[in-house]
Amino acid sequence: MNPETNFRTRVEHLMAQVPSGRVTTYGDLAGLAGQATASRIVGGIAHYGSSDLPWHRLVNRFGGLAAGFHGGRDAQAQLLLQEGVICTNHIVDDFQEKRWNPDFL
Repeated sequence: MNPETNFRTRVEHLMAQVPSGRVTTYGDLAGLAGQATASRIVGGIAHYGSSDLPWHRLVNRFGGLAAGFHGGRDAQAQLLLQEGVICTNHIVDDFQEKRWNPDFL
């Protein structure tokens, strides 16, 4: 299997596990998928990835919403709000508390 495809598969599998009401970062997913320095690649996967995955739960390392999110930051904020995640000025409130930390690590 192509290593890039394998990385994509791992990222998508991990993204599917992020629970409602929680967020994760590009870097977190990259690291969990085995390539800690590949956060920009995770961004590309998110932008062109399956719409069945909860990409709205993906934020930058500061808890900031994605400029390239389909529908814009306001749409991402609205989706997060529906899950109880409040954002102020396009940044997740209580970011460290809302940040997903999987149990299997």
